[in-house]
Amino acid sequence: MADPLLIIEDEIFLGREMRRYFEKEGWEVHWVERIADAEQILKEGLNPLVTLADLNLPDGNSLDLLEKTRERGGGGEWIFLTAYGSVPDSVRALRLGAYDFLEKPCEMERLDMVLRSAARGARAQRRVADDTSHRSQRYHPNSFLGDSPAALRVREILGRLGQVPYSALIISGETGTGKGLAARILHYSGQRSDGPLIELNCAALPRELLESELFGYEPGAFTGASSRHRGLVEQAHGGSLFLDEISEMDLDLQAKLLKVIEDKSLRRLGADRVQQVDVRFLAASNRDLDAMVAAGRFRADLYHRLSVVRLELPPLRERKQDLRILVPHFIAEFNAQAGKRVRYVSPAVWEALEHYDWPGNVRELRNVVERGVLFSEGEELPLEWLQLPGRGATSCPAPGSCPVEDDRQIILPIDGSMDLDSMERLILQRVLQRTDHNVTQAARVLGVTRETLRYRIRKYALMEDGDA
Repeated sequence: MADPLLIIEDEIFLGREMRRYFEKEGWEVHWVERIADAEQILKEGLNPLVTLADLNLPDGNSLDLLEKTRERGGGGEWIFLTAYGSVPDSVRALRLGAYDFLEKPCEMERLDMVLRSAARGARAQRRVADDTSHRSQRYHPNSFLGDSPAALRVREILGRLGQVPYSALIISGETGTGKGLAARILHYSGQRSDGPLIELNCAALPRELLESELFGYEPGAFTGASSRHRGLVEQAHGGSLFLDEISEMDLDLQAKLLKVIEDKSLRRLGADRVQQVDVRFLAASNRDLDAMVAAGRFRADLYHRLSVVRLELPPLRERKQDLRILVPHFIAEFNAQAGKRVRYVSPAVWEALEHYDWPGNVRELRNVVERGVLFSEGEELPLEWLQLPGRGATSCPAPGSCPVEDDRQIILPIDGSMDLDSMERLILQRVLQRTDHNVTQAARVLGVTRETLRYRIRKYALMEDGDA
């Protein structure tokens, strides 16, 4: 189905040319010559993905229509064309969230490129809006499961934060404790739930990409920047930006982020205009940020600016009584996904679960329960498929039937006794051991970047002792 495009243009020749061009490009084009006509078809229910409007029209300024549309909760991206632009108009357009402000004459190929980029942003906005209602029900303080004193305390703090405004917050805790879940609860149960939640793992991108993803860029800002890109900070306008693993951000990029937070404005790479942004910043790290600040590896000013509120999530080993709530919850989830019917957890399984320290915390527990449910053959969660250290079935059917490993090769079973995550974790462990935990050497052996390897080290709760 074609996406709707609204064109507001009083020049007959140009309007016809744009309608003909964009209909050939697959758009459902609605062309009007006056603001009053555009307002009428919007009231009748047209919801354009992108609006392409001349700024100055016979019956007024189309920025007034954009402002009215925003006040009514209308979405979509707006691109303005004008031969008589002014600085106040361009500033107002950006303040109202216009995607771009182009001068006439503008070549159709150039206009098409900008329009396609705007359409991608508009589709993302609509996906966010469609998900907001569902996620507001899914992410509630009660979604942080457990009846231990530690879990109850976290839920109490999450509930209180949902009722008050705050500009920034730091979530700390070991890997797998639920920092991403806490961030979603804070957004969808709080005062910005109608706005977007944008998430970024700062360890997943190299420094250059991280900067352009955060702050956006203009065409020609660097090699390969052929069109405008709205950065994640800008996309989070009116909502929240969740920066996971913020400890991995370079110091100079931390300084730029601090300026954005302090000034509530940003300048895209290659841009000559500053844009106002209204964003709540949620940051998370599994590292000790106090120690990093003391060591000069994290900016003290950014740390203090972000730590308006601090939320510490407890490790699972300190709230093992919550296993009795978490395990049945995960069993029900994976029963529904896999069509299984596990209903019973034996005393032996409970003993194994409760005697394990869970270095990967709730994430590791979830993976263990998923494996048990997937390989279950009846109504009981099978002990042999939990594969906790020191327990579970061997992957070889009989002694001596498996090949012998050495430090140059790893033997992995393909009989279903080990899932893909477990295989990857084992490979990473062996390579890190062989390289004395030198991340640079290990990344070279594995053929990946250091940033990618660091991310996987954190994902599987492996120790990173050597070269960083």
